[in-house]
Amino acid sequence: METAINQLDERTDQATRQMLQKVVERKAKYDHLKEWHLVIMWLVVFLSFAYVIFVYYQFYLPYSYSFASVFSVYINHPFNLYSMVTLIGFYGYMVLLQQKRDKAEKEYHALRCEIIDKSKDLWKKEDEWKNRHHVFNMMKKNYDINLFHENK
Repeated sequence: METAINQLDERTDQATRQMLQKVVERKAKYDHLKEWHLVIMWLVVFLSFAYVIFVYYQFYLPYSYSFASVFSVYINHPFNLYSMVTLIGFYGYMVLLQQKRDKAEKEYHALRCEIIDKSKDLWKKEDEWKNRHHVFNMMKKNYDINLFHENK
């Protein structure tokens, strides 16, 4: 368990700490997938751009007098098959990461909203209710998780 969550002595009970820990874990998973999706997306963009430049200078410029000759030379070059398979593979991986990222984001926000909705049950006593903003501020400061409002 995170040390900042563990140090919430009288302000929270063990179940609330577990919920806070889970929301931190889901946020970390979401951030990780978001970062990897961005890296792979830029890799796909860069490789696609480089491949188009390669095709333009290697096949189009020397054989631009005839579409049939450009197509024939393009098909006969073995590098093109490997390049297209690599680009399609990276694009598929990017789409897969986007789906995983979206799923992780939904799980994270669902748990975050559940904590917000159940805050009256989690901090039942009057003094706990008055001190819950300390927990919310700690979560915002340490983990960038906003528990004050349901909106992102």
